[in-house]
Amino acid sequence: MSEKEPIGVVGAGWVGLVTAACFAELGHRVVVREIVPEKVESLRRGEVPIHEPELPELIQRNTERLIFTTEIDELLDGPRLLFVCVQTPPTYSGDADLSAVQRAVNEIGELEGRALVMKSTVPVGTGRALQREAPDLAYVACPEFLKEGTAVKDFLEPDRVVIGADEDDDWAAAAVESAYEPLGAPIVRTDLSSAEMIKLASNAYLATKISFINEIANVCDEVGADVTEVARGMGLDPRIGARFLNAGLGFGGSCFPKDTQALKILAGNSGYHFQLLNSVIEVNELQKRRVMAKITKHLDSLVGKRVALLGLAFKPDTDDMREASSLVLAARLDGEGATVAAFDPIAQERAAELLPGVQMAGSAMDALEGADAAVLVTEWPEFAQLDWAEVAKRMANPLLVDGRNFLDPKAVRDAGITYEAIGRPSAGDRSVVG
Repeated sequence: MSEKEPIGVVGAGWVGLVTAACFAELGHRVVVREIVPEKVESLRRGEVPIHEPELPELIQRNTERLIFTTEIDELLDGPRLLFVCVQTPPTYSGDADLSAVQRAVNEIGELEGRALVMKSTVPVGTGRALQREAPDLAYVACPEFLKEGTAVKDFLEPDRVVIGADEDDDWAAAAVESAYEPLGAPIVRTDLSSAEMIKLASNAYLATKISFINEIANVCDEVGADVTEVARGMGLDPRIGARFLNAGLGFGGSCFPKDTQALKILAGNSGYHFQLLNSVIEVNELQKRRVMAKITKHLDSLVGKRVALLGLAFKPDTDDMREASSLVLAARLDGEGATVAAFDPIAQERAAELLPGVQMAGSAMDALEGADAAVLVTEWPEFAQLDWAEVAKRMANPLLVDGRNFLDPKAVRDAGITYEAIGRPSAGDRSVVG
């Protein structure tokens, strides 16, 4: 068996570390270049700075194949495929900040015989722009489709691998395809602009499904239908599918909010008003605030009341707080005069920096102690195992809003707790619009 070719990775963030560790698992020697010395030192000691299931074990298992460095010369010593995995956050205008991408290109410099493989999410046209700056640049667009919490599995068992390149760079596209070939996934070979658009369009469509089912949930609240049953009936239609039909507090994280906004800005800058996507974004923002009405339906005022938030991260199996619903909820509750307590099994340390006014509890039960209301924000599995009879005793007023439709309504109600959910009828509420 021939030796796998070495691979370079620019950036040791979430995408970069997962990409590097998984390529190492496939047998490649991988050089990871990161500009923060402290991060490089911690990675050399085997300390992973992010929470991602299976990633620490993968890095530990492949220590001999993984090289972490701050030196650009070490990155360029061998690898001809350089995977760019740097952040491209939105600017104040909503456009992507490509300064980290530009810095990586400038530092790499002479790229003859090498290819820049863009994993970072970039606006459509980025590849063309970089090629105009450096006509001899071999450039491949290879967007990532990783989900936080399952990123290692997503990489090693992908639905598809998208590879965009010009005919002149066919050798680079072929080399990238060869690196992914052992995974046995469908390969989508296309042009640069189409590859860049596939990433944005995919996330925008999934965000649209989430906002759509949340709108259906809001109607279900008004007419007495159960959105979980509606989604189940819808999802069995193969044209629709069940995934991303879970009503709740809306989407967050590093991808959906940023990518939907990026596509909206891209369309606007091109002279097109993307009305559907504008609505998707608006629905998502409003959804995070609908919980307030469910609480105030039972409490006349929130002034002086204690409200517990169960979960803070934008989703389970991650410590990512970007665009988390808890940030909006905590701010709204504070604005209404409530005291906010919270517990998250993983994200609490990061959340504390963003929510200085929130009382961080040592456990879910501590957060619920004396609470006048509670909101389940993140569907961590351990919350489903809570002793609801004990919860009812601990709370000053046993009121729970299930923001993810995650819990068993009967079990919660049987414990004497008033249970509210998203698009699911309250006990005894089967009203119908006449």
